[in-house]
Amino acid sequence: MKQYRIAIIGTGNAVGSHIEAVRQAGERAELAAAVDLDESRVQAICRQHAIPRWYTDTAQMLAEVQPDLVHIVTPPATHLPLALACLEAGAWVYCEKPLCASLADFDRLTAAEAASGRYVSTVFQWRFGSAARHLKRLMAAGEMGRPLLGLCHTLWYRDLAYYQVPWRGKWATEVGGPTMTLGIHLTDLFLWLMGEWEEVWALAATLERPIEVEDVSLALVRFANGAVGNVINSALSPRQESHLRLDFQRATVEVTALYRYNNANWRYSIPDGSPDGEALARWQTIESDVSGSHAVQLQEILDSLDRGERPFVSGSEARRILEFSASLYKSAATRQPVRRGSITPADAFYHAMNGAPVR
Repeated sequence: MKQYRIAIIGTGNAVGSHIEAVRQAGERAELAAAVDLDESRVQAICRQHAIPRWYTDTAQMLAEVQPDLVHIVTPPATHLPLALACLEAGAWVYCEKPLCASLADFDRLTAAEAASGRYVSTVFQWRFGSAARHLKRLMAAGEMGRPLLGLCHTLWYRDLAYYQVPWRGKWATEVGGPTMTLGIHLTDLFLWLMGEWEEVWALAATLERPIEVEDVSLALVRFANGAVGNVINSALSPRQESHLRLDFQRATVEVTALYRYNNANWRYSIPDGSPDGEALARWQTIESDVSGSHAVQLQEILDSLDRGERPFVSGSEARRILEFSASLYKSAATRQPVRRGSITPADAFYHAMNGAPVR
């Protein structure tokens, strides 16, 4: 068993999940260093978690520690330059969402991957829970028939104080509203389960918070398999809920949770009088109960490191959600449907989620 040196860049509120993920990896991972521009904060985190080295300069850390894998847990606009620096230094990357600010940024990362021979994964831990993987297997086998209709609703609440953090609420630094920063987890799971999407019609608005980006968005989606769906992202919903519902020919499958789920959060239903009672019992039986977490995803990244292979949520699997988000924003801005593949480098929405000119 090989042990990998891991470093974390960014020691703000989200760092705890990443530290815990490394701890759960056991002897496979050594948490060698942490980096933050705030010296007092990174020192405190390193003392609290017995991390041996702290830095305020990423380049110095990369040169001295030479990590195998770097977790990037910083504000969205910083992800691209940090990921590029890590790849150039020979490290793989595990980056918080959103991975980058645009399709143009993503394609720069793809080129850097090819040049370095290293890979970038993005944090989409909802795919890794046992219930989601069980459902994906059932769908692949056609157990419940074709998917027909999907609802994907991230209804969260973020008050005014949340947006007082200087980088939040601005296109240049947060790169989007709840479409990119809150609902992106459930939307990624939805798109992964439902298959390739073909077209999106959308509306986005800033209804309540004094911010540049949207605080709500709504989209209608048509999938390549003929199914249709509805995606809603909100930062304004006092009763918070993450709700995914998929209607198949023979059954409905739902999950209702907030930030994490386990098997108990999922429900399978069949119509009254359906002959599928025995099948329902089988569909509802999941051998293990694993919550989708950073720790589970990190274990799979370490497995990929062992094999020298691209991790699961990278490459085209990571680009899908960025193209969908760019298309949603373009549709909302133009009030026209947007087809997958239509946003090219000649399109302003290839370079920025709000279609702003490149400076």
